[in-house]
Amino acid sequence: MQLRSDNFSHGEPIPPRYAFAKRAQPVALSDNLSPHLAWREAPLATRSFVLTCLDFDVPSKPDDVNKEGRTVPADLPRVEFVHWLMANIPVECGELAEGACSDGIVPHGKRAPYGPPGSVQGRNDYTGWFDADPDMRGEYLGYDGPCPPWNDSLVHHYHFRLYALDVERLKLADGFTVKELREAMDGHVLAEAELMGTYALNPALEAS
Repeated sequence: MQLRSDNFSHGEPIPPRYAFAKRAQPVALSDNLSPHLAWREAPLATRSFVLTCLDFDVPSKPDDVNKEGRTVPADLPRVEFVHWLMANIPVECGELAEGACSDGIVPHGKRAPYGPPGSVQGRNDYTGWFDADPDMRGEYLGYDGPCPPWNDSLVHHYHFRLYALDVERLKLADGFTVKELREAMDGHVLAEAELMGTYALNPALEAS
């Protein structure tokens, strides 16, 4: 099974229009479009798909994050951050157009993010990130793109993963968590494919 995008190649920088934030002084909100994605060569027994996007380079401690005059050290342990969870994608679907599932930033989170008919979308980790911000606080569903610390010494890697499942539907409702998704998928994955893109807001780093 193969997963690709017209917007970036595997291992290459993700353009800022598909991110939550872009470089400015130091950063500004960006277009937050979901990228084009297409897939093929799924197993014949496939009955539905799951799509996820996770960043595994997130600082495990916030002490230095986005602090003037400080840098997030490269040797700091890293944790995962969920950017997108979508399940019950119909087997007939093999492509998502640019902006099909997100076409901007919605303060307090998208209530009903766009997706293929019958699909359900989970909670991303901006839900927790904005918990202390009254202007942005809310439940964030669907896709919200990259926004790594602008003072991080590491380029972040965003893993878009497509899973082919042997069941038509998982018993998940909108707002499910990554833990619930992993439990529901267990034993049902026939194949998976990955597309990885990089992103950085630190001007000292080469990735966009």
